[in-house]
Amino acid sequence: MKTIDELLAEGVTGKRVFVRADLNVPLSGTTITDDGRIRAVQPTVEKLAAAGARVIVASHLGRPKGAPDPAFSLAPAAARLGELIGADVAFATDTVGESARATVAALTDGKVAVIENLRFNPGETSKDDAERGAFADQLAELADVYVGDGFGAVHRKHASVFDLPARLPHAAGDLIATEVGVLKKLTEDVARPYAVVLGGSKVSDKLGVIDHLLERADRILIGGGMAYTFLKAQGHEVGSSLLQEDQIPAVLEYLKRAEEKGVEFVLPVDVVVSEQFPDLKTKAPSRHTTVPADAIPAGVMGLDNGPETNKLYASKLADAVTVFWNGPMGVFEHPDYAEGTRAVAQALVDSEGFSVVGGGDSAAAVRILGFDENAFGHISTGGGASLEYLEGKTLPGLAALED
Repeated sequence: MKTIDELLAEGVTGKRVFVRADLNVPLSGTTITDDGRIRAVQPTVEKLAAAGARVIVASHLGRPKGAPDPAFSLAPAAARLGELIGADVAFATDTVGESARATVAALTDGKVAVIENLRFNPGETSKDDAERGAFADQLAELADVYVGDGFGAVHRKHASVFDLPARLPHAAGDLIATEVGVLKKLTEDVARPYAVVLGGSKVSDKLGVIDHLLERADRILIGGGMAYTFLKAQGHEVGSSLLQEDQIPAVLEYLKRAEEKGVEFVLPVDVVVSEQFPDLKTKAPSRHTTVPADAIPAGVMGLDNGPETNKLYASKLADAVTVFWNGPMGVFEHPDYAEGTRAVAQALVDSEGFSVVGGGDSAAAVRILGFDENAFGHISTGGGASLEYLEGKTLPGLAALED
């Protein structure tokens, strides 16, 4: 896999360099609520611009239906990128149409442009190879060189991620190189004890990674909505908590395998419950109480780890040399149910081990709860991509960058 430094050594002055970034940032209207992914690609953009490249940044945002939708425009991301690099960033209002062609043609050496949301074109996400390839052909006409730096999308077989690199000389950006290097530390010659913290809403989203990590981890700590399927599998009532009953057989199998392999499975011992899901818009105080995890009453739902669980999880992470965390412990967006997620983040900050926050909601929680990002070993920009890598899957966007 060619690095961006090797690409720069060959010379990029005057060349049109297509940077497939991940600018899929959360928006409130047109306001970016977390610019972490834009800041993550900033070094690659600045490095290329400083070398005299004509930089074309492209990304998806959200899930539009293959047609323009103002709610998913990349215009706010383009404006924020300009603020971060301290230079004007041109913006094309389409992907491969008249605006994109004109915007790219107007670029001079060292200047940057962003083209509109790639998913406004149905060819980007098409499962039909010919349709996807046709869109990649159009994108290739805009550029001379391809740099893949959108780690959050490398698990997708999309035109700009998988097909386009085959049509242009290509290299991996600094972000992808960093992400892959970190993930190798979690899969090859791992420093032990190796603890994994998994949360989020659905256990089905994590089955593959649990299966893979049972062969590698020393401890697996479970929280979030997925914990209630584990508690139910152990025979406990979970009230009206989130539950995937169809996953109970798989959960029982994993618990059995963990015991056989000596992998410590840690589940909540107490949980914070409420009769109603909290209002995340107003964040109005919510009536809640803490109950033992094996005695959740009917009619209430678990929404966060309780204080004893927080202490337990902190103790299980204290001596870990390597920690991977993916998924919040509760509804962290509401202050009444953020303590479990805060406790895990704090335990990683306090640990002397190498900690990796696996993107997605976990990365958002770290920022929303006010933690210093530099206090963690690494904060990934790709939750789904990180999980699939840890499952041992081949990621299309990484495979496409191999020479």
